[in-house]
Amino acid sequence: MGFDQYHEPPEELSQEIRTFARMITSLIEEAEAISWYEQRMSVEKDKDAKAIMANAQKEEFKHFGMNLEFLLRKKADWRTELQGILFTKGDIVKQGEAAEKKVD
Repeated sequence: MGFDQYHEPPEELSQEIRTFARMITSLIEEAEAISWYEQRMSVEKDKDAKAIMANAQKEEFKHFGMNLEFLLRKKADWRTELQGILFTKGDIVKQGEAAEKKVD
């Protein structure tokens, strides 16, 4: 089974970069799973099935957060930029632009 997570020859990449690529791939997979559950729940009529899906989605969201935190611990600039955007109030675009300037 092949993996498409690398754009460079894997044998030329350090272990640190290969781990980083795995975590990015995991983050993407968790985001996809969150979306799939959201879609399934939007059409599911059975309340018990929907509750199970909601519970499973919460697990995927937790995994997404753990993957994101791992990556932010490796990339200080990412953390700095996201701190200016996440968990704030106001215009998201303006905050994003201001946060971007902090790391430029």
